[in-house]
Amino acid sequence: MNWINLMIEIAMPIILAIVTLIVGLALIRVFVRLLKNQIEKSKLDESLKPFLVSVLSVGMKILLVVSVIGILGIPVASFVAILGAAGLAVGLAFQGALSNLAGGVLLLTMRPFKVGDYIEGGGYSGTVKAIQILYTELITPDNKMIYVPNGVLSNAGIVNYSVHDTRRVDFTFGVGYEADNQLVLTTLKEIVTNHEAVLQDPEPFIRLSAHGDSAVEYVARVWVKSEDYWTVHFDVLEQVKTTFDDVGISIPYPQMDIHTVN
Repeated sequence: MNWINLMIEIAMPIILAIVTLIVGLALIRVFVRLLKNQIEKSKLDESLKPFLVSVLSVGMKILLVVSVIGILGIPVASFVAILGAAGLAVGLAFQGALSNLAGGVLLLTMRPFKVGDYIEGGGYSGTVKAIQILYTELITPDNKMIYVPNGVLSNAGIVNYSVHDTRRVDFTFGVGYEADNQLVLTTLKEIVTNHEAVLQDPEPFIRLSAHGDSAVEYVARVWVKSEDYWTVHFDVLEQVKTTFDDVGISIPYPQMDIHTVN
């Protein structure tokens, strides 16, 4: 009977540890779900919400594992020491993951962008959906999801197109050398000033900028609200082509004059 008692003594902690692990994981999932709902309803910054949920979920799972280790009778202090040594080895092996973790903390601390901003960085561009513990989620204009490592973003230049309320739209138009200079300037000015989304302060800038190989180049620079950038960009391009055709201003294609000498 002694061996039966011995088996019971050995099996009970194992069974209790397994039950604790299963129940604990289930409770963590429920708690994280409830916590996520509460955080979503809170007034916390949108950038912090997914990051906070991720950190709390990982933290609770670590505490659960430590509790299970204690139930099995393994000294927690020894386990923590082993875990620290293992963590050092894993850290050396996964330097990229640690870099991404540090990058996430840096991005949330320095706040070069927030959820909802349209950014460009690390070779990618899109609207920020979430800043996770290891990566940032970007949604492209054609609805693709891009997962950019936080380490890449924190170590690269970031262009944030959503910081300011206004942006400048720059245009360059080439016209034939035979075109009347004043007619071109007047036509361009009428087009941009008549567009309802173009701001009149600062005043639109329109000047002849270069004598090209095949055309005279004019620049037009106008200020718009950030959300109207692409609308103005495409509207003005279309209107310039239509109006130039109507008033007889040619838009030349690249060409070369060849002179032969006998």
